[in-house]
Amino acid sequence: MPIVKRFTYAVATAAAAAFLFVAPAVAQETHVFQFALQNGMQVVVVPDHRAPVVTQMLWFRVGAVDDPPGLSGLAHFFEHMMFRGTKTVKGDQFAQTVARNGGETNAFTTHDYTAFYEQIAKDRLSLVMNLEADRMANLDLSDSNVNTERNVVLEERRMRIDNDPQALMREQMDAALHLSHPYGRPVIGWPDEIRHIGRKEAQDFYNHHYAPNNAILIVAGDVTPDEVRKAASAAYDKVSPRELTPRAEFAQPQRLGETRLSVYRPDVKVPLLMRFYRVVSYTEAKPGEAEALETLAQLMGGDATSTLYRELVVKRRLATNAAASYDGYARDNGTFGIYAIPRPGVRLDQLEHAVDQIISTYTKKMPADADLKRAKTQLVADAMYQRDNQYSLASAYGQALSIALTTDDVDTWPDRIRAVTAEAVRDAAVKDLLPREAVTGYLQPGKPR
Repeated sequence: MPIVKRFTYAVATAAAAAFLFVAPAVAQETHVFQFALQNGMQVVVVPDHRAPVVTQMLWFRVGAVDDPPGLSGLAHFFEHMMFRGTKTVKGDQFAQTVARNGGETNAFTTHDYTAFYEQIAKDRLSLVMNLEADRMANLDLSDSNVNTERNVVLEERRMRIDNDPQALMREQMDAALHLSHPYGRPVIGWPDEIRHIGRKEAQDFYNHHYAPNNAILIVAGDVTPDEVRKAASAAYDKVSPRELTPRAEFAQPQRLGETRLSVYRPDVKVPLLMRFYRVVSYTEAKPGEAEALETLAQLMGGDATSTLYRELVVKRRLATNAAASYDGYARDNGTFGIYAIPRPGVRLDQLEHAVDQIISTYTKKMPADADLKRAKTQLVADAMYQRDNQYSLASAYGQALSIALTTDDVDTWPDRIRAVTAEAVRDAAVKDLLPREAVTGYLQPGKPR
C-alpha cells in the first residue's frame, strides 16, 4: 500500500497541490451532507449521480505523529495489518472479495491520518461497508500475522527508502527540519524501531485508535444521504466506540539557524539540490497566508512557466530541472520546498546562489500582474480538470476533516486563491522564507564522508 508523504518531491508538486484541493473547484455544484452515527462515527456524503459507482473512504485520525516513542512506523504498519484478515474474513480475502465484485481497494498513511478506500459498483456499497466494519472490530493480530507483516514493512523500507538516495536524503532533511517534532520521524518508521513492533504493541495501538469514534466515513458517488445513512447504520453501528488515546499537542521548537547537509553516495547518478523551509500550514495560518504561500510556490516553481524553470533551465542553462511547492495540508507546520538538478559541469553551490537570487527577488518585488493572474488561474484550473474524479472528491473532504479543517474550508478554497494579492505573495516570501527556518541539502555521487 502506498505511503502518502507530507511533502511530495518538487518534480510532482503542481499535481499534488491540485489533488489536495480538487473538491473546491466543484463546490458550487456539489452538495455535501454530514451526520454522525450512534457510535460517534462522522459521515460525509457527496452525491455524484453520473455513473452507478461509489467511493467509500474511511479516514482514521491516527498517523505517524501518534506512533509511541520507540515505535515509529506503527501507524503505517497498521495500514498493512488491516489487510491481513479477521476471524471471519481470513488472510487476503478482504482484497479478493472486493476484486471479485469488480472493485478496487487500497490505503495510505501520512503523519496526520490513515485512510482506507474502496471503489465499487453502487449495489456493492453495503458489502464493502460490512467488510470495513469487520476489520475495525475483529482484526487478527496473532503473532504470526504481526511478525509476517513486520517483515513485509521492513522489506518495503529497504526497497523504497534504503535503496533510494533521494528518499534517504529527504528523511535526513526532515529530521533536521522538524527537530524534536514527530514530523521529523519517517512515516514508514526507522528500521530498528520497526523491528520492535510486536503483538502486544500492535493490539494496544489497534484498541485505542481504530475505532468508529475515531473515524470519518466519506461516501462519494451515486447515492443519496438517506441511502448512506441506512447502510452505514446497519454496518458500522454494530461496532462499539472505544476509549481513545488522546492526540498529543506537540510544540514546534524554535530554529536558531539554517541547517546544511551534504550527502555523498556511490549510487547517486546526478547531483541534486534540495531546500525545505518550515512554514505555516492551512491550519495555523492567518486568513490568506497559506493561500499566498500556495500562489508563491506556483509562481516560483509550479510549472515550465515558473521563475525557477525559466531562469535556471531555459535562460541561464544552469539546471536540467527546477521546481518549488508548498505542502500546507497538515495539523501542525507546513513545508515549502525547492529542488533543482544542475547541468553537467555546474556546481551545486553555483546553482544554490542562483536560487537564492530568485528568492531574494520575490522578497523585494511584487510579482507582475500577468504572472500572478496566470499562477492563480492555473491553481484553480488544475483542480477543475480533476473534477470528474470521484476519488479526488472524497479525498479533498477527508483530508480536510482529518486535520480539523471543515468542509467550508474546502468549498471556499478557489475564491481564497483568486483573492491573493501581489502584496500578499511578497509578504509571504519575506515572512516565511527565512534562512533560520531552512534545511539545505546537497546530494552528490561519491564515497560517503
